[in-house]
Amino acid sequence: MPIRFQQHPGLVVYLTAGDNGVNADGAQMHPGDLSVTRAIALAAIDAGADVIELGVPFSDPMADGPVIQRASERALQSGTRLQDVIDLAAELRVARPAAGIILFSYLNPILRYGMARFVDAAAAAGADGVLLTDMIVEEADEYLAEMHRTSLSPVFLAAPTSPDARLQAIAAHSEGFIYAISRTGITGKQQQLTADAAALVERIRRWTRLPVAVGFGISNADHVAQVGRFADAAVVGSAIVELIERSTPEKAPGAVSRFIEGLRQPYLAQTL
Repeated sequence: MPIRFQQHPGLVVYLTAGDNGVNADGAQMHPGDLSVTRAIALAAIDAGADVIELGVPFSDPMADGPVIQRASERALQSGTRLQDVIDLAAELRVARPAAGIILFSYLNPILRYGMARFVDAAAAAGADGVLLTDMIVEEADEYLAEMHRTSLSPVFLAAPTSPDARLQAIAAHSEGFIYAISRTGITGKQQQLTADAAALVERIRRWTRLPVAVGFGISNADHVAQVGRFADAAVVGSAIVELIERSTPEKAPGAVSRFIEGLRQPYLAQTL
């Protein structure tokens, strides 16, 4: 089923589960404690995030820039496992029943856990969908078969370099929403959006009525306002993960809440 974005543009917030930032001397804070991620996720939802992407930490996150790479390293060092992330999704579903919850992972942790076991566990936890970063639609038959046994929605990435045939396949097999990458390369903040993002969304809409969310580099209110002109939602990841890295565990939920509230200000001013 399509994800329902309660506002326009919707906000999808990415968090690396189990990352609690570092203290002034570079040491990890509150290792092994996912209650910090839980508090940040709840604060993000209450501040206006429509969807939370719970990132499963992975040792070789090839699509991610240095900010999320460091977060994954910290989360892994603290002992965060895939099961912990699934358990956190279940807690969030109980605490905020209306929020969208997506499990965001690379394929390797899922294969190690077991594809069928993972799909059943994610569905039982109340997740809305799954985004596997390095799962391409052309090789997704087994994955899609498992997903279709449940209510889980597969979310695929679409890139500006994707040929029309791949975009059409992505549109045909995606549910929930389609994640449009604003640029080629890795995740990370950028100063301005490229024209590639709007052109990609226009191409995707030829084949689907699903919501389209734009991510990679969305880091401020102006970016969110720009995305709102041509897409359904903006995905914010590295900017929030970096904010967590600079905050103490006690202050991170409030800092993230204020950041998310501020993301909509220019867009709201334009629509009044």
